[in-house]
Amino acid sequence: MFVGGGLIYIILVGLVAGWAAGKIMKGAGYGVIVDILLGIAGALFGSWVLRVLGIYTSGGLIPSILVAILGAVLLVVIVRALKRA
Repeated sequence: MFVGGGLIYIILVGLVAGWAAGKIMKGAGYGVIVDILLGIAGALFGSWVLRVLGIYTSGGLIPSILVAILGAVLLVVIVRALKRA
């Protein structure tokens, strides 16, 4: 998923995805560090979800960010649902 690898690339994808997930989910965000971690976790989760569904993306920055946003949004939905329960 992280074609090209590198810590800077992973942080960039995580930051963008975490920020976007915060905006999509109508939140104020959780701070830069947590947004990055949420984005990275979202990238891993989103990649796994798509693989389970039989969907594979080509490498690159934009597909990586989109998958990370999808995963981060799903994680926020799950965490919010668990907090209510």
